[in-house]
Amino acid sequence: MLFYKNLFKTTAHILIVITFILFSTLEAKNLEKYERGSNISDYFSGIVLLNQSKYEESFKFLKNLDGLERSHSTFSSKYLYSLVNSGNFYQAFVFSKKLEKEQKDSLESNLIIGVYYLKNSKYDLSNKYFLKASQKKSRSILDTYVINTLYMWSNIRYSSVQDSILNLNQLDERFENLKKIQKVFINCFFNQDKTELLFKELTSDKKTDFSRYNYFHAKYLESLGENKKAKKIVEISLKDFPRNLLLNQYKIDLENSKNNFSFNCKNEKDVVAELLYIAANALSSQAIYPLSNFYLNLSKYLNNDFRAFDSLLAENFFKIDDFSEAKKIYENLKNYGSAFRWYSYKQISRILILEKKEEKSIKLLKKSYNELQHKGFYETFDYAEFLKNNEEFEDSIKYYSEIINLIDKNHPLYPEVTDGRGVAYERLGQWDRAEKDLLESLKVSPNQAYVINYLAYSWIEQGIKIEKSLEMLKKANKLRSNDPYIIDSLGWALFKLERFQESKNYLQLAVRLMPADPIVNDHFGDVLWKNGNKIQARYYWNYVLGLEKAEKDLKEKIEKKLISGL
Repeated sequence: MLFYKNLFKTTAHILIVITFILFSTLEAKNLEKYERGSNISDYFSGIVLLNQSKYEESFKFLKNLDGLERSHSTFSSKYLYSLVNSGNFYQAFVFSKKLEKEQKDSLESNLIIGVYYLKNSKYDLSNKYFLKASQKKSRSILDTYVINTLYMWSNIRYSSVQDSILNLNQLDERFENLKKIQKVFINCFFNQDKTELLFKELTSDKKTDFSRYNYFHAKYLESLGENKKAKKIVEISLKDFPRNLLLNQYKIDLENSKNNFSFNCKNEKDVVAELLYIAANALSSQAIYPLSNFYLNLSKYLNNDFRAFDSLLAENFFKIDDFSEAKKIYENLKNYGSAFRWYSYKQISRILILEKKEEKSIKLLKKSYNELQHKGFYETFDYAEFLKNNEEFEDSIKYYSEIINLIDKNHPLYPEVTDGRGVAYERLGQWDRAEKDLLESLKVSPNQAYVINYLAYSWIEQGIKIEKSLEMLKKANKLRSNDPYIIDSLGWALFKLERFQESKNYLQLAVRLMPADPIVNDHFGDVLWKNGNKIQARYYWNYVLGLEKAEKDLKEKIEKKLISGL
């Protein structure tokens, strides 16, 4: 099956709210009170909106429930999430102090108080509350690490580099990479001579992507007045990580003597903000978005000038299909420099596609691309891919060709560009050109499973080179063993070679992996028929007719098969 690379994926977002479970957590003595009037309605409305990450709306309901925190600890933590994530940090601080007075304090409340005092340079007090937070029951080993590290940083002014490193080394060994980062920042804070060496050691680690820390390395050099060295660090790192958004924007800023993002590793507030961002990023990767946003907003409170934090915040809203909130953040992000502007417009265009506003999406990205001051290879490639994925194949070919004329075969983009142009040619029916580009892409980079699949399936559909296609698809299957597109292609090659039983095994697996795909179901119907399972075959063909994604010409072919068979 052709794997036509799509930039845009639709996801189903299902929210199940079991209100009676939430209700049962209320203590009996408060039940009567909160059944009266609008209180219970406010409670459930607030919780539901919070679970949907609609923080401002949630806050409007939860703020009416004065006194509920005395008997309902879940309410307290939810309310604090609502306050922090809606930007009402001072109110979160006040409410946290109220909880402390009533001896209802929690990990969250102590964390908020500690961050508040750290922000206001009251280090003794921040230290006190981070210590209290560390003594509360933790949600996870990650929380434990974060809180203990916060405690270390709040005390760092009264410590030494040796003691700080010693405290760091006592933390859980599972966070070795995070400990490496903190070690660099500790040395920077104390202005140690080996700081630059430690930065180099960190970013040269090939096992883990530490590309982000090339930015902090460069900022450290900039703080020493060594702008040329900082620029060199950025240029070298961009060769290995050309799509790093932060580095790209910083390079532009250095060239124009601007400073869109503020960070100083000699300022514990900035370092703690980065630590909280790391935690937020880890939680986001686990799809724990409300808690991720909680840590992110704590981070932003400590260092609001480091606006790159917003890219993760927008991504979190995007992942839960809150496109309205995501667009607001992207609209703001685009003001922080040309690299962020292009990134933001790309994301907004993705959202518009998902909202079925294709024309508006295309118009927006065309306008933003034409307005770009820095049109590098990667921006042009993004634009060409966007055009191709929106079936503007001729225009996409123009931009792919523009890149190919400017780069050599050793450039990392070369195989992707030739692949993209090859797909565009194939979609226009220009097979000779398509085949040439796809073969060229594989010549330069032979282990591209999806390019192998695209070329091989195209040959199979033309009834040519089927044996060769089969061998290529076996290789692709080894490279991507669970990919349903490749499995389908492999099964279809076997079908064309009349190896029907072998074909059935692969196509059955493809159907299991992609039960709603029209072509996969059609293929499986065909192989069932050839294996003598004619009733089952008709079932799968009929099923395809009911699929919205099934194209008109496929439905016409199936209607004929339902009458005459194969």
